[in-house]
Amino acid sequence: MKRRSRYAVDVSETNVRSGLRDITREAVRSRIAAVAVARFDEQGFDAVTVEQIAAEVGISARSFHRYFPAKEDAVIGDPGRHRGALAAAFEERPATEPVWESLREAFAGMMVRADEDVEYGRRSVRVMMSTPSLRARNLEKHLAWAEVLTPLVAARLGTADAELRAAVLVQASLGCFDVAITRWSVTDEPAPALLRRTFDTLRDAV
Repeated sequence: MKRRSRYAVDVSETNVRSGLRDITREAVRSRIAAVAVARFDEQGFDAVTVEQIAAEVGISARSFHRYFPAKEDAVIGDPGRHRGALAAAFEERPATEPVWESLREAFAGMMVRADEDVEYGRRSVRVMMSTPSLRARNLEKHLAWAEVLTPLVAARLGTADAELRAAVLVQASLGCFDVAITRWSVTDEPAPALLRRTFDTLRDAV
């Protein structure tokens, strides 16, 4: 009978501990974001301090900043992670699928998350729309998404004017996403279905 090495056991246990730490960290991050968005929605973004949020969660202000570099990040989230997920979702679509449909389905995947916690999502949208600094950060997020999506779309198009067409398509898809998420915050329609309807409305109009 083949013996399992002690090193293999140690590595396995290390991986388990590391995975648990990641889960715990994500749980704390989600708790901070939920408390922050609830207080911003109730009292106004500028009226709530990092210290207030940290105290309610049961952590220090320094710990808050380990999870979120700035107060705005508790609402906007991690642009880098979202950007990577969006790019991966587009790349996973069939190469023969029309580009607009691939963009629609990539963004629909992002909208699935909105339905996972409707109260948090709607509060986040309300806070963002009522706070100039958050609207500015949201624009930065969209620019980051466009930066990674546009070359992927251009490569898929493969035409002489691919760069221009890709830029137009990506910016149009971001507009559809904004319309969908804003309308979702005040309706009962499932987020992915509303997103698809928004994309299809623009497609049918041009």
